Amino acid sequence: MNYTEEILNRAREGAPPDFDEALHLYTHAGDGELMEAAHAIRMELNPTMEVGWIIDRNVNITNVCVSFCKFCNFCRKSVDEDAYVTTLDQYREKIEQLFRLGGRQLLLQGGLHPKLGLDFYTELFSRLKAEYPELRLHALGPPEIAHIARLEKADYQTVLTKLIDAGLDSLPGAGAEILVDRVRKIVSPGKCSAEEWLEVMRVAHRMDLPTSATMMFGHVETIEERLEHMIRLRQLQSEKPAESRGFLNFVAWPFMDEGTVLRNRLGIRNTVDSRTYIRTIALARIILNNIPAIQASWLTVGKTIGQLCLHAGANDFGSVMIEEHVVSAAGANHTFDAKGIQQAIREAGFIPRQRNQLFEWVD
Repeated sequence: MNYTEEILNRAREGAPPDFDEALHLYTHAGDGELMEAAHAIRMELNPTMEVGWIIDRNVNITNVCVSFCKFCNFCRKSVDEDAYVTTLDQYREKIEQLFRLGGRQLLLQGGLHPKLGLDFYTELFSRLKAEYPELRLHALGPPEIAHIARLEKADYQTVLTKLIDAGLDSLPGAGAEILVDRVRKIVSPGKCSAEEWLEVMRVAHRMDLPTSATMMFGHVETIEERLEHMIRLRQLQSEKPAESRGFLNFVAWPFMDEGTVLRNRLGIRNTVDSRTYIRTIALARIILNNIPAIQASWLTVGKTIGQLCLHAGANDFGSVMIEEHVVSAAGANHTFDAKGIQQAIREAGFIPRQRNQLFEWVD
């Protein structure tokens, strides 16, 4: 038995690779070896051929942001003509359409607005929940929580407590990019540091606020930094209280470069081809053995690669995504309706099951 087989066998038995072992797998393991091991671990953690999917809507609270990340074409200054803050009437229209289509989750995200403080968000969440009690708010993310905390001169627990009281149901893993400050200082210098991102999530887990974990890769980071990102997520998940749900899932997507500052000014292009994406998903399943679900980002890689990822450790196909503006503005143009996403899962040899944001079956 060679070293690669030893690492993969230990992973199948519940002992995930450390950093050096993960790097060895990335550089030496064959595609088939990685996919087979990842699928075996997926079947151990989720012993069914069922694959989750969800109907939700991504609504941007505002496009005003002080961060101006170099991969984002969406943000605006408050003085720009097309700057906006979504109105209650606009929320009502979007939510009612979401409900008609069978969805109940609203993914609410936006920029780091310099003037929108905690009172704005608590009032917004309270109003939406009062009018739509069935609505589930999967809202904000660590950079926004850190930003609000700075504006309010408050700690993360205080901010999260008030948001939960107002109706926050779960916290997306937005703004993680790569959890290494060397990378963050290049691509998103206006956002919170890697440790601040992790600390927001650490506090959320102590409060049993369900969260998700993400990774945007294929820009200025090294392979080692991608692996460091995953190891840091696994470590944080291991710290959560036993009764806390912590990270429910992990989703990785490639940097979409069309029209971005990274591409236009710095000449940085998306370096993630189909093979790299599939290997990354497989490695994520092998490394992140304490995060229940791995999601394939068909929105950014397309149907076929997403389907292959279901044989490489992924057990979730994500959202129909009724509305999405950020990665779409940088070149992501794949779409599915509810029928299409279920058919894609069936074509891959799996059973589609509609879920909610807590990864509970709802069909």
